[in-house]
Amino acid sequence: MGAERKATIGIMRLPVMPPVAPMLAKSVPRIPEGPLSYEPKWDGFRAIIFRDGAELEIGSRNGKPLTRYFPELVAALTHNLPDRCVLDGEIVLPVGGRLEFEVLQQRIHPAASRIALLAEETPASFVAFDLLARGGEDHTGLPFAERRRLLEETLVGARPPVYLTPATEDSVVAAQWFEQFEGAGLDGIIAKPLGGTYQPNKRSMFKIKHERTADCVVAGYRTHKNDDESIGSLLLGLYTDEGELAAVGVVSAFPAARRKELFLELQPLITSPDDHPWSSARESDGTRTPRTAEGSRWSGGRDLTFTPLRPERVIEVRYDHLEGERFRHTTQFSRFRPDRDPGSCTYAQLEEAVAFDLTEFLMNRPEQTGAGTVQDESDTAL
Repeated sequence: MGAERKATIGIMRLPVMPPVAPMLAKSVPRIPEGPLSYEPKWDGFRAIIFRDGAELEIGSRNGKPLTRYFPELVAALTHNLPDRCVLDGEIVLPVGGRLEFEVLQQRIHPAASRIALLAEETPASFVAFDLLARGGEDHTGLPFAERRRLLEETLVGARPPVYLTPATEDSVVAAQWFEQFEGAGLDGIIAKPLGGTYQPNKRSMFKIKHERTADCVVAGYRTHKNDDESIGSLLLGLYTDEGELAAVGVVSAFPAARRKELFLELQPLITSPDDHPWSSARESDGTRTPRTAEGSRWSGGRDLTFTPLRPERVIEVRYDHLEGERFRHTTQFSRFRPDRDPGSCTYAQLEEAVAFDLTEFLMNRPEQTGAGTVQDESDTAL
């Protein structure tokens, strides 16, 4: 792959060349006011598209190319984009009207035959939200308002699965999107300063994400990578309606001193793997355990075994949203709850987003709103 990428870069002659570290966003607790452009926060793979004639590369956030994993997008982008351009956006995968990140993850596979099959069965889409270059011009020094205008011009004739993200300068509309789009699997809202230039790898935008709390059972731990007597992460569980303890995620951000204290506090709760709800003997009956849920190609060869604990301690964590039966991201520690019965830690306590069908939202066209900027709640062209 490395040799192939070098050959491609050697052929390309763009004003902005790969790799480019995308511009990032910093978290803020609420939707900010000001001269800002608001957009949905897409839940997928960040991607910067480089096209120079017949050559096209899909760059990732870490600088490694994603091109081979999305052959259907290579074809679609080649067909829909100008001969020479660089776009920033997100690769997403809608299934049944909502984004499915777990299905998208399956595309990162070593076998070309598997990738080809998934590209046909569950094709991905690309949502563009910034323009870094077009023709022979580098646009990264332009204010975002001007880059957005040029992006709308660039994609005016684009067709699915290539889309222009909606945008509004109305914070009231942004607040409506924040609530409405969560049911379609979106992450929240991004706010971009209208006068801001494109700053690679700088947190020059703002992101607003949903944050909720949940009381979870502490079902195990993994030690810290640099200290076998410090906690690296706590494994969290919730009880299903059938009374099974399901693995839902981890919490890991503790100060160094607290990691050592937690290690000592949890020693009396250690139990035999055979007596634990996530014992290896139970994997065959379909119970989702940390080993089966997390022991995948994403583990990078890391040891994902854990120390099992009797499910007697309850912890309150903050989370943004669920994906399937698990927390989408690593949770944040709030407090321990000695007043809570572990058996009360069920899925029933979790708030569910109202379903929102993304299919029609994706299929609306920018030209329906005069270049694609969304002006009100009912005007959701993409």
